[in-house]
Amino acid sequence: MIADQSPRLTSLSPGAGCACKLPLAKLEALFAAMGTASPAAGDSSGLAAAAGDLLVGAAEGDDAAVLRLDADRALVLTTDFFTPIVDDPGDWGRIAAANALSDVYAMGGSPLLAVNLAAWPGDGLDIAILGQVLRGGAEVAAQAGCLVVGGHTIDDPVPKYGMAVVGLADPDRLVTIDRAAPGDMLILTKALGTGVVATALKRGAADAQAVRAAVASMTLLNAGASEAALAAGVRAGTDVTGFGLLGHLHRMLAASGASARIAAPAVPLLPGAAELAAAGFVSGGTRANMERMREVTSLDEAIPGELAVLLHDAQTSGGLLLAAPPGTAPALLGDLRSRGLPAALIGVVSAGDPGHIQVHA
Repeated sequence: MIADQSPRLTSLSPGAGCACKLPLAKLEALFAAMGTASPAAGDSSGLAAAAGDLLVGAAEGDDAAVLRLDADRALVLTTDFFTPIVDDPGDWGRIAAANALSDVYAMGGSPLLAVNLAAWPGDGLDIAILGQVLRGGAEVAAQAGCLVVGGHTIDDPVPKYGMAVVGLADPDRLVTIDRAAPGDMLILTKALGTGVVATALKRGAADAQAVRAAVASMTLLNAGASEAALAAGVRAGTDVTGFGLLGHLHRMLAASGASARIAAPAVPLLPGAAELAAAGFVSGGTRANMERMREVTSLDEAIPGELAVLLHDAQTSGGLLLAAPPGTAPALLGDLRSRGLPAALIGVVSAGDPGHIQVHA
């Protein structure tokens, strides 16, 4: 932890200390207002849709953009950054880097290089702390075999850090959100609960063991999960971040024209997460997720309230949510667990109203 004489990084973060995205409803409204545009149209305010060698564009709402370079290679591009969610600057850097790299893994790619994105107060916070943040990010990037080749920093009263990442993928083996099919088995590769832990930490009420478990989860790369998914022939998936498990599943199902059934007790949880959720350590982002998902989710009344919260919990550097064909799911689950991941089979894709989720107790 940072020494007592130094500012607590999470105390400088607005809200409840989670790396929450813009609420899904507002994000969709923003995209609708911007419209779409192809490169030929010359409208830089639009969102490019996939066409020609652009295999995945912003308009598709997937985890990253993908551009075909040739028959064997596609370029994967993504970025992510956020305010501090833990006190230790090195841990924050490691978490932010793992989170940014995750979008490349979620598409079935391998990170190649990255640039840092940082905002830092010109006064009031030692620049040496930023050095610790950057070192943490570089450590995780090195684990991924990803070169950090520079970046950009601006003066901002609230510190922020993340990365823009470029990766490579096989264009014929991409994992996208729009390929889930009825009968596919849904596998989650990491436990839920980082949002409630970060919120409790912000309020000075997080148990040390819960924080350690959450940090270990958030700094764990999704490299192994991605490799296992590709080996099993998975073509539909996403990573679970700010929209929560149900929010990201909804987006995948809506894009695929399918629905799903989830068994709530099967969903893995971080140590202490249920207790913190029951105690009310719920972020604004999670509450927004719950409100947004009411119209597209049917929750069994027998599901405990804290578990219902965690199904919507806004995650940071969460795991992959994979839709695996039923014939390959058992082997994939075994492979993931052999890599030390707390992977679990949590449900099945079904025919029905696109985007709708039934959650059973």
